[in-house]
Amino acid sequence: MSQLPPLSRPTAALFACLALVAAGAGHAAGAASGDGATTRPARASAAKPEAAARERLPASAAAAVDPVEQLRARLAGRLAAGKAVAGGAGGGANLQVVNVPPAESVVAPEVLMRPRPAAPRPRAAAPAANASQTGSHGSSKGSVHWSYSGEVGPQAWGGIRPEFSACARGERQSPIDIREGIAVDLEPIQFRYQPSGFSVIDNGHTVQVNMAPGNSMEIGGRRYELQQFHFHRPSEERIDGRQFDMSVHLVHKDPEGRMAVVGVLLGKGAAQPVVQTVWNNLPLEKHQDVRARVQLDPSELLPTDRRYYTYMGSLTTPPCSEGVQWVVMREPVTASPDQIDIFSRLYPMNARPVQNAAGRRILQSQ
Repeated sequence: MSQLPPLSRPTAALFACLALVAAGAGHAAGAASGDGATTRPARASAAKPEAAARERLPASAAAAVDPVEQLRARLAGRLAAGKAVAGGAGGGANLQVVNVPPAESVVAPEVLMRPRPAAPRPRAAAPAANASQTGSHGSSKGSVHWSYSGEVGPQAWGGIRPEFSACARGERQSPIDIREGIAVDLEPIQFRYQPSGFSVIDNGHTVQVNMAPGNSMEIGGRRYELQQFHFHRPSEERIDGRQFDMSVHLVHKDPEGRMAVVGVLLGKGAAQPVVQTVWNNLPLEKHQDVRARVQLDPSELLPTDRRYYTYMGSLTTPPCSEGVQWVVMREPVTASPDQIDIFSRLYPMNARPVQNAAGRRILQSQ
């Protein structure tokens, strides 16, 4: 008898039982015939029960348990042949199993018929967290994208994020075209600026200068600390419809978080020393905050004539927060054409369109 490959324990037990039955059938057949000779017709008839056993299997079951059921059919055929054909001298049936798959490759019927578990769905990538807006004009690296033109230009700011809704629905938005100011005796602004350390960053919307502590202004009995200043081209504010080449906004905040912005208009003329100091310290890459090795005095940005306009408005970039007191100096200062050109190469246009003044009270010092 040929050597069987290793079988699993349940399959080996099945084969043992079938072999015992086959042996008993062989002895019975030998005793009945009294002759151990095997004839060709008898062998031919042995194949018929095997085929019949296969036909009795339903097609779906045969496909599902094909390896085991085929083996059972062949054994059934051999057993049937043993009853009709006399065995050898001892009357035993010579059973042979050919091409039996290895035990580890035989799959139990219940495993084949068991439904496959659904493959796990891939997890959706978590949305990237956006950096919050800075507390002033411009934004930090990684913040929600907005621009001065195109689909995310000023007309779309209010719909980019819920926090930006004031850009579309606010009632005191900036900048405005300053017209028909009420001339009154306004108290002079007390600027307490001094030479200080600073750093420069191109934040993707403008060039911004972050100031060291120690610079402040006082207006209306309230003291505001200078946080930073930055540039726009062309000027965002207009005076009686006139727009200037550039403007600089000096952003202040008081201890309660209220904000005041001083706007200075820049026209072409003599070089501006503070502007040149900033350009000399421009970073090589955007979003790079570069600490300067020199100091600058922000008071040199202010005009000699300190008369001003004042009104309530908002930040001119998202989130367009309102409640900002604006102070716009009436007299412009100058910057050289080369200085203006340097900024134009970085930002040809970064000015928000003028907003509806909506009957706001605009005061101007005499």
